[in-house]
Amino acid sequence: MSRELILLRDAALDRGTELSGEQLELFRIYLDELMDWNKHVNLTGLRHRERVVVELFLDALIPVPYLPETGRLLDVGSGAGIPGLPFKICRPGLEVDLLEPYSKKVSFLKYVIRLMKLDGVAVIRGRIEKKNLRLDSNGYDVITARALADLAQIIKWCVPHLEVHGKLVGFLGRNGEEALKRDRQMMREYRLEPTQIIHYLLPGRGSERTAVILEKMAI
Repeated sequence: MSRELILLRDAALDRGTELSGEQLELFRIYLDELMDWNKHVNLTGLRHRERVVVELFLDALIPVPYLPETGRLLDVGSGAGIPGLPFKICRPGLEVDLLEPYSKKVSFLKYVIRLMKLDGVAVIRGRIEKKNLRLDSNGYDVITARALADLAQIIKWCVPHLEVHGKLVGFLGRNGEEALKRDRQMMREYRLEPTQIIHYLLPGRGSERTAVILEKMAI
């Protein structure tokens, strides 16, 4: 097992997620293909394998202990598949839609999904702010968006597609508490209640980050 995968395994376990050998193999395939495609397609600005493992894969795994085992999940602005594909690897019972507007990234997502032989993952080309998207008309149990927009904008775009008691998973970076205070009124307006606020450090990174899980309450 490579040094990067050992780092991912150990750091994920420290943060509440145990990865099996099969799951680590999926992450290996994912990492190899992401690094290879990134030479020709701008999937991420990170150029070193360890940085991808820590700043993309491990960061995406932080909310996993709080995700349901089954249900429908939408990853908005999925890019290279973060966090939707790590969520799917760890919660294979989820039905996952990856929403991404750029054709080259859509091609990468479809390719790597086939290579990893993941069932129950669909790639949808489009933008969340546009009408007539081919999203699940029944709504989603989990919606997430990472590095897409500020929390208030994510709430406006995503909550209309979220089922009652569904979870909106937000990655707030280094200014999480400020974002939660700033957007408190917006959360009340959209009937969102913070059920988990997760403060964490990534290996070798000095600044604390924040992830939040907001639950949509009934009227």
